[in-house]
Order: sequence, then structure tokens, then C-alpha cells
Amino acid sequence: MGITFHLDIVSAEDSIYSGAVEFLVAPAQMGEIGIYPRHTPLLTRIKSGMVKIKAQLKEEELIYVSGGMLEVQPDTVTILADTAIRGHDLDEAKALESKRAAEDAMKNRESELDYAKAQAELIEAMAQLAAIDKLRKRGH
Repeated sequence: MGITFHLDIVSAEDSIYSGAVEFLVAPAQMGEIGIYPRHTPLLTRIKSGMVKIKAQLKEEELIYVSGGMLEVQPDTVTILADTAIRGHDLDEAKALESKRAAEDAMKNRESELDYAKAQAELIEAMAQLAAIDKLRKRGH
């Protein structure tokens, strides 16, 4: 058995993942970050994208996250995500509809607040579509 650390991924709705992993890759605010056992302690914001998890003797697992925080401690990594969805549960039709609605809202904005909200929704929908595309290319 290789060296592992404990990973918890929690969203506002549910605990999505909890278990020992060999490594993970997460979409940190300034770019993707890889975490292996014995990583130096860290606290960073995460953006919308896929968390790639490699657990012992298992296939790599993908979980879509949207916003939140990632904390690295000596033997534990915690991801507190605004939204977290297992890769196979992403809905392409719903993401496409969200993207279209956000684009329409940006065109028909009534205030700067409406525009900012629509822009955030567009970013999230595009991140979900990119995640779905990655899954499709990997054959999931």
C-alpha cells in the first residue's frame, strides 16, 4: 500500500466524498494545484472546475466543484465547496440551458448587479460543460 491522506469534500447540501486518497488535483483560484501526501499546509480559494481524485486500487474519480475553500493539513485535505457534483451526475442539457439563460440575461440586463449575477451563472455553466466534455473524452 502506498502513502495516503484523508480527503473530505463537502458542499452546502451533502458530504460528497470521504476517504483515503493517493493524490488529488483541484482548481485553485490561481490555477490547478496537485496535492500529494505530506503536502505543506495550505489554505486557498477554489474556482469552478473538476477535482480529480486517485484513491488506492480505484479508478480516478472526478467531482465538479463550484467555488469554496481547500485546506491542506498534515494528514487531511478538506474541500468546502459551494456546489459539488459527482462527474457522472452532471446534466449537460441543464448546463446548456443555464448557459443560454445567463447569456440572455447579460444581453437584457437592467442593472450592473443583474449583469454580475448573469456573468457568474455563465461562468459556472461553462465550467460544467467543460467538465462534461472532459468526462466524455475520457470515456465516462
